[in-house]
Amino acid sequence: MSTERRSLVGYAWLSIGAAIVIIAMKGFAYWVTSSVGLLSDALESLVNLVAACVALVTLTIAARPADEDHPYGHGKAEYFSSGVEGALILVAAVAIAVAAGERLLHDRPLDNLGIGIGIAVLASVVNLVVARILLQAGHRYHSIALEADARHLMTDVWTTVGVVVGVGAAALTGWRWLDAIVALAVAVNIVATGVGLLRRSALGLMDTALPEADQAAVRAILDRYRSDEVQYHALRTRQGAARRFIDVHVLVPGAWTVQRGHDLLERIEAEIRARLANAEIVIHLEPIEDPASWDDPAAGRS
Repeated sequence: MSTERRSLVGYAWLSIGAAIVIIAMKGFAYWVTSSVGLLSDALESLVNLVAACVALVTLTIAARPADEDHPYGHGKAEYFSSGVEGALILVAAVAIAVAAGERLLHDRPLDNLGIGIGIAVLASVVNLVVARILLQAGHRYHSIALEADARHLMTDVWTTVGVVVGVGAAALTGWRWLDAIVALAVAVNIVATGVGLLRRSALGLMDTALPEADQAAVRAILDRYRSDEVQYHALRTRQGAARRFIDVHVLVPGAWTVQRGHDLLERIEAEIRARLANAEIVIHLEPIEDPASWDDPAAGRS
């Protein structure tokens, strides 16, 4: 898995390169138009660059193999990246709202709108292509850092769409305040993305259980082996970035040989790994006749 994780660093560099190009394009668009909407767009792209740099650092850390101090690897570093990404989105929303409020109070004429809109649309296309690449890689490698970066870029795309609509409406109607109003609407819209990323990051750092669909898949596999001789209980799961951790107690007759019990657990583990990628599985084998086997103080249930 470490080789796959290291390959994600290349996607982070792609995001950084794209952010630099986009900032230059949108900054020029604002310079020639004086549109606060295009300024808000450029500010969000600046945030994208900072976020992409954070993603690069955390993906590099996450790719490190397990060691004595981190026996479960460094994958959870990705949650810091997505958390920072969410926070930066909220910062961008505040900056956009402040700039829009200032423009409502102090109106300025808009110039060269055709050039500015054209540059913004071209930049948006670049963002959309990069976002799709990052999102597909994030899903393929189960990387929340890449997924967060992709979703941030998608908020940038929607920001540009809103800005183009606002600037175009201001140009057609002569109501320059529409430019600032659309910028405010964009700020409100991207807040939801930032809050969502912060929530997912917090849940990941708190060892939240796997999604219900994944838990149901594990239970379905265990149920296929359940019989008068074989039972299970105390199923616990957690998500650690790309890795899924599964812990369960399997009870079998005490008269079984160690080899027979071992073979059973190997089959169960193989089926779970075939169903869930990057699964780390710990199965406790216990005698079904012993009442103590059904106790599980760590899980808080029996």
